[in-house]
Amino acid sequence: MTTIFGIPLAAFLGQLLIGLINGSFYAMLSLGLAVIFGLLRVINFAHGAQYMLGAFVALLLLQYLGVDYWLALAIAPLVVGLFGALVERTMLSRLYDLDPLYGLLFTFGLALTIEGTFRYLYGAAGQPYSVPPALSGGTNLGFMFLPNYRGWVVAVSLVTCLGTWLLIEKTKLGAYLRAATENTVLVQAFGINVPLLLTLTYGFGAALAAFAGVLAAPIYQVSPLMGTNLIIVVFAVVVVGGMGSILGAIVTGYMLGIAEGLTKVFYPEASNIVIFVIMAIVLLLRPAGLFGKDA
Repeated sequence: MTTIFGIPLAAFLGQLLIGLINGSFYAMLSLGLAVIFGLLRVINFAHGAQYMLGAFVALLLLQYLGVDYWLALAIAPLVVGLFGALVERTMLSRLYDLDPLYGLLFTFGLALTIEGTFRYLYGAAGQPYSVPPALSGGTNLGFMFLPNYRGWVVAVSLVTCLGTWLLIEKTKLGAYLRAATENTVLVQAFGINVPLLLTLTYGFGAALAAFAGVLAAPIYQVSPLMGTNLIIVVFAVVVVGGMGSILGAIVTGYMLGIAEGLTKVFYPEASNIVIFVIMAIVLLLRPAGLFGKDA
């Protein structure tokens, strides 16, 4: 039997796959956080609740309207994105000129309200969401058995992250967004509707979280607490990558997911804290994060 550092190859690759899947969700969620913080300077503590909303919208669409997974992948992010845009326009936008702590407290309260409402309506127990038939089963790669749906999650996560990075960094719209965060008055002088840009940015970040939630629904049970269990880890990923760094959020999300998966192979007792240990080390050596810019 082939082994790596005394570990059977199949077990090693299995944990590597789990780490890559977790890293896919870390990357997508931290990407949404980085977009919102980088362009709006808001620490969005409601991101985990928006992730949970995406999964619940997909579940409710299936239960009450018979909408399948593929349509839910498009509808759920749109619904949650519109909800996020409404919240930004009516409430969050009033806090931009205040201390950033107010934005954090508002989004924290919003998260508690959303999660509390769904916990009251549906209870704390998780509900299953079936894998779509087209992605059921798995593929034998010779050295391991790869579940088709998990392979799909990794692939679509990579495409989503790359597409978002290209949108922010390489398009005219992304240039307008980045310019608006640096000098709002000057950008408005050129006739750009900056408040609308900011609303669309927050809605887009919320939609990214909801998209990740729909992808997660067939893997993890749909629960009001599914975002709470993940958001602290995602914040650690963002801090390690560098607050506001789009590329940092993507690369660090995958790296830390893989590090967590491999830790479960070599030292399982530390798997729950390895990300926070890495965060502490990075902050000691580079306070701005791996890809962040020093103040």
